[in-house]
Amino acid sequence: MTNPEILPFQDRHLPEAVRLSAHEGWPHKADDWALVAAISHAFVACEGEKTVGTAFCTPFGDDVAMINMIIVDETMRGRGLGRRLMETVMAQAGERELRLTATAAGLPLYTKLGFVQGGRILQHQGEIGAIAAPEDVKDAASEDWEAIVALDRAATGADRSSLFARLRAVGETVVTRGPEGRVSGFAICRPFGRGYVVGPAAAADVQTAERLIAAHLHRHPGSFMRVDTTAESGLAPWLAAQGLPHVGGGVAMTCRSQASKPQSPPSKDVHTFALAAQALG
Repeated sequence: MTNPEILPFQDRHLPEAVRLSAHEGWPHKADDWALVAAISHAFVACEGEKTVGTAFCTPFGDDVAMINMIIVDETMRGRGLGRRLMETVMAQAGERELRLTATAAGLPLYTKLGFVQGGRILQHQGEIGAIAAPEDVKDAASEDWEAIVALDRAATGADRSSLFARLRAVGETVVTRGPEGRVSGFAICRPFGRGYVVGPAAAADVQTAERLIAAHLHRHPGSFMRVDTTAESGLAPWLAAQGLPHVGGGVAMTCRSQASKPQSPPSKDVHTFALAAQALG
């Protein structure tokens, strides 16, 4: 029995990556994989010409990295391939704090590798009906992007400029404004999987987050919409009331080594209410 080779992820691996994720029940299309791969250190495990595993490390600035897209073909499980893939991408992160969203199946391995459980991630999705347009939510202007990225950095403690450059190109962004017209909250909506995903979204309070997300839901009546949020955000009851029931999710986990850089705590004035994706936080 051969030992799979771990290689850099390339565009030619996209069809096999989509096959692997579809087998896991993930909705990702080739474009969804490509977006994450473009900003990541991405790897595949190959047995001959067959792709039997994937693992990505997505660095956000110098301090944080997301570990994501971890899949091992069911025919290869129990042979240590998941650990090999994880160790490969963890090595790419250097001294960064590591974050990931774990499935129940992945929890034991991640725990053995030093990850600690945090809060729950809740996946809400469904076909949206008619949603009234909220007040005081506007399309983002080009000059708003610096403020949008800064708000996200305050909410997450991570510099996700590379991600936002991609999201800006493929999505629609709305904002709320505070005193003197400053951006006080934002939400991005982009095509994903079966329809659209709304996220990331950041605001000072849940009521503002609801208005921001409602602005996107209003624009896509009859579409399949998805929002990933945290249990602590308080957004789940409102999402369910809009026709987006809770259908699953995962567990947020972090891993810090002794060499990890000190983290700036997220701001208490702005919070993340919707994730860009479970893979991206």
